[in-house]
Amino acid sequence: MVTPPSTHGTLPVSPPVIRGALAADAPRLVALNNGAVPAVPEVSLEEMAALLEASSWSVVAERDGVVVGFVICFDPGVSYDSENYRYFEARYPSHFYIDRIVIDPDHRGAKWGARLYAEVFNRAEEQGHAQVTCEVNLEPPNPASIAFHRRMGFVDVDTQATKGGSVVVQLMAAPARHV
Repeated sequence: MVTPPSTHGTLPVSPPVIRGALAADAPRLVALNNGAVPAVPEVSLEEMAALLEASSWSVVAERDGVVVGFVICFDPGVSYDSENYRYFEARYPSHFYIDRIVIDPDHRGAKWGARLYAEVFNRAEEQGHAQVTCEVNLEPPNPASIAFHRRMGFVDVDTQATKGGSVVVQLMAAPARHV
């Protein structure tokens, strides 16, 4: 007879959930986002709400009812005033742009980024986009994110100084269809 494992003294852990971002998530997303500065630009609650409203597709990763990460993306042809988005718009007619991805530091290493990116690539392929595009900071340096993106199949396509030269980014792209 097999005895089920005891849960005495531990709380049950719910399975991870990936769901569409809601306006009500904005305060948590601001906290996560601003905790990741300088890897991502700082935002106010109003700016995050506007970003979610303008984005083509945004999802959150949730564990036990708490948002532990998010990704915000844009289709081609939208009105979005980002230097990096405009770079890809000028060169990639069929791209799905990742504006930002943030994972709670307490949940890094648990494959949340890979789970979110699996959803990004699925969405890009479903929408018929040829490429998934993004940028990662070179200055200030973000070597962990560069390594993550390379593991996810992204290749370097260019570099660009942004924000008046205070930030230098590595522009990256990956085929939307992963095999």
